[in-house]
Amino acid sequence: MRYRVVDWTWAYDNAANIPGSQAWPQAWVDPARLARDALVAEDRARLDLAYGDDPRQRFDLFYPKGGLAGLVVLVHGGFWMALDKSFWSHLAQGALAHGHAVAIPSYPLAPEVRIADITKSIGQAIVAAAGIVPGPIRLIGHSAGGQLVTRMISQTTPLPGELHGRIVGTLSVSGLHDLRPLMHIARNATLKIDMNEAKSESPALLEPLPGSKLICWAGARETSEFLRQNALLGNIWRGLGIETDVVEEPDRHHFNILDGLVDPDHALTRALFSM
Repeated sequence: MRYRVVDWTWAYDNAANIPGSQAWPQAWVDPARLARDALVAEDRARLDLAYGDDPRQRFDLFYPKGGLAGLVVLVHGGFWMALDKSFWSHLAQGALAHGHAVAIPSYPLAPEVRIADITKSIGQAIVAAAGIVPGPIRLIGHSAGGQLVTRMISQTTPLPGELHGRIVGTLSVSGLHDLRPLMHIARNATLKIDMNEAKSESPALLEPLPGSKLICWAGARETSEFLRQNALLGNIWRGLGIETDVVEEPDRHHFNILDGLVDPDHALTRALFSM
């Protein structure tokens, strides 16, 4: 069936397309605070670790009980212009149960910085966390965070070469991998994406680092554009020779898709540790 997007803003507007969407992001605040307070009480949290000079260049680092098997870096979404690490602490629980430390960075936001600058910030955050926690590294990001983590395993990654071999898998959740359509949405008044930046910061227009492993995961109730973006990168990068998978989780939308990360036995958490 022929299909053409006529309202790009609507196609990328999760609030307009999800019943009850006004509950988020507030719905994450209390669970995140309670989880963070519990980890602090157990002396398993290091908060507001600096990885740069900007006040938002800070990350929280949470530790598992017992032995340390590696590091997960969890990058929040918010269309590169909203939210911070404090909304996400509870989402570390699944990975912690698998024996991994979890780093959750904040980063500078648009319009103060460009997406290319945010890419560099996430690279700095990963370098800083990897300098503290040894072992294999797994990356996971949601929405804009999905773009940011997949940029880390593209050929123009800001990460130094010695870290490439430590990244064993990347999980993009509801990721935005081709930024060209976003030049047509209302939010671009803040983001200011132009064609040059769209080409340099779109993972779908870049080549992956050899040996990378990628899972693109989205909720089946996402908008058609988020579903297309989710499938796009997995298909393109598979054709460029790396191992990929594309998943649409039933009965999940752009916000509650993250709930699975709380549960160590949920399919989303298990996917992260299948790589």
